[in-house]
Amino acid sequence: MTERKIYHVMRNGANGWKGVLENSGRMPIMGENKQDVVSRTIAMAKNNTMSLVIIHKQDGSIQEQRTYPRSNDINPIMG
Repeated sequence: MTERKIYHVMRNGANGWKGVLENSGRMPIMGENKQDVVSRTIAMAKNNTMSLVIIHKQDGSIQEQRTYPRSNDINPIMG
């Protein structure tokens, strides 16, 4: 079974955002615009068999989580 890759989009200092792969030494995706970093992180996550993108607010709390592909969501929303 393939292990789920977990990405985080979070603040990077006072003026920026970064998208990082959890437990990885890889260079993060960085930028000043949160939506741009979210979009690029999601594009990277979609290249994996199973992945989760956790988007954080400025204060570090979780804003939302997105599972890719959607069919692998462990908590699908009905309705």
